[in-house]
Amino acid sequence: MHAIGTPDTPQNWELYRHAVVDIHFPDRTVRVGPRSPGTVEGTFPEPADGAALHVITAWNPRGRTSSAEYNAHAHGLLLDELDRRRLAWWPATGGDTSGTHTEESVAVVGMSEDAARELGRRFGQDAIFTWTPDAWRLSACDGDTAAVSGWAASARPGRSSSPSPSERFRTDGFPAEVTYETHPLCGARRHVRDRTSPLRRSARPAVEGTD
Repeated sequence: MHAIGTPDTPQNWELYRHAVVDIHFPDRTVRVGPRSPGTVEGTFPEPADGAALHVITAWNPRGRTSSAEYNAHAHGLLLDELDRRRLAWWPATGGDTSGTHTEESVAVVGMSEDAARELGRRFGQDAIFTWTPDAWRLSACDGDTAAVSGWAASARPGRSSSPSPSERFRTDGFPAEVTYETHPLCGARRHVRDRTSPLRRSARPAVEGTD
């Protein structure tokens, strides 16, 4: 992995460099992780149609562990923002290879890396991942720190049908239905807001750049 470091390198950078991401497509889950530069093992997912996939989370801002309710609500706000921009995405989970630490995420198509970094920054994130047919890139949301590597991808068992935390809660402790529009061909999702259960301003996490 080729790293470009600056004095602003995030504290957990080495953990991010070795992280893996599971992207949950309708028919399978694909795990992608870093390999030595120039290495490509496996197949880039067809649903992305060759476009860059940006992996973004709203969990645990600044690398500090937050409550399950906070993370679920922040994830809901991230989905709202993707919906506002009319961006297509797939559910994703990032974490260490053992699964000891995982974070609910999204794999988004249709935006530039700079826009993805800016979105991560708004949600207090240290970094984002970008997956392209020829590289796996970790980019800091603040500063110019980046690490570029090859990648390996493999199919894994399908995603569980049980709801994720953000599908169960829209605000701290308040269950609500979350619905999506699903593309009939590639399965990409667009979030549809639940207008019968609006987000309460008092319950919102402190997210930069949101009202």
